[in-house]
Amino acid sequence: MSIAERYQKVVAEVAEAAVAAGRAPEDVLLVAVSKTVGPEGVAEAIEGGARDFGENRPDQIVPKSAAFPEARWHFIGNIQSRRIPEIVASATLIHSLYQRRHAEKIDRAAAELSKVQDVLIEVNVSGEASKSGVAPTDAPDLVRAVAALPHVSVRGLMTMAPAGDAQAAREAFAGLAELAVQIRAQLPAEDAAVFTELSMGMSDDWREAVPLGATIVRVGRAIFSESYQE
Repeated sequence: MSIAERYQKVVAEVAEAAVAAGRAPEDVLLVAVSKTVGPEGVAEAIEGGARDFGENRPDQIVPKSAAFPEARWHFIGNIQSRRIPEIVASATLIHSLYQRRHAEKIDRAAAELSKVQDVLIEVNVSGEASKSGVAPTDAPDLVRAVAALPHVSVRGLMTMAPAGDAQAAREAFAGLAELAVQIRAQLPAEDAAVFTELSMGMSDDWREAVPLGATIVRVGRAIFSESYQE
């Protein structure tokens, strides 16, 4: 199958999973993680209907967002402080914010561009040392602090589940969804109204994430890799 065909296949599968979970297909956004392909791969995905793409490095999101301004670009990787102005200039949504100092720099960069930067707070629900993110117990305070910044809007939470363990993934996703409910209840009405996103689930575990409330799934290999096997 081509990239366009694989993208359409995943779109259909995500929609089917949403309906099976009693949700509307449009409740779950598929972000095509294009970090392993060049502009031609992005163009093929766009031909298949893709409009949201994820990148984990500034060196990739900057030129690709410039080449395809009609798409929405999601930054999903580790945030380097010195690259924040470039990320803010390119990203529709930053998924991987978990440090207050980075939030403050994002706020300043967004102010210079006269924009409000949408972000998600990354939470290390599983507690794995290899994963980034704020601890669940510290997430509410961080959300409130970031939401108070004038040029940053906290749209929800993001997590990565343990690899290769479907039950552990379900536990991580359920934990993130429960944490989001708790945080939303503590926010002022204006901030709570936009705190709606749960970015969780990738190629190997999005099927666990959708029934547990994922509003964004980040899928790369199942779309862009010819060798990917479910």
